[in-house]
Amino acid sequence: QVRLVEAGGGLVQAGGSLRLSCAASERTFSSSGVGWFRQAPGKEREFVAAIDWNGQNTYYADSLKGRFTISRDNAKNTLYLQMNSLTSEDTAVYYCAKALEVGVTIAPQYDYWGQGTQVTVSS
Repeated sequence: QVRLVEAGGGLVQAGGSLRLSCAASERTFSSSGVGWFRQAPGKEREFVAAIDWNGQNTYYADSLKGRFTISRDNAKNTLYLQMNSLTSEDTAVYYCAKALEVGVTIAPQYDYWGQGTQVTVSS
């Protein structure tokens, strides 16, 4: 089984930045694709970004590309999401997850999920 633990969420002013992290059980990132999703109150879970297990390819929601950057450190078994130029529309619970395969961007193709970390952007 895989355990994922997010951290780094909090309250930030509009225009600010946050860096989320997701610590995974040993060798999770070396053998699977991983990604970030978010869910705001009253909305469906939304794809944010994903990265292939080998780090060769990244995928972003069109509306977020350019502001958010996904990366990982296999040595630390940690996934990151750098979020810049934040707006109130980015307020949500952010989840990291492990995909069944690399290159997928839909929630049903992810088999393990973290508990989530709250990001609140004040305007």
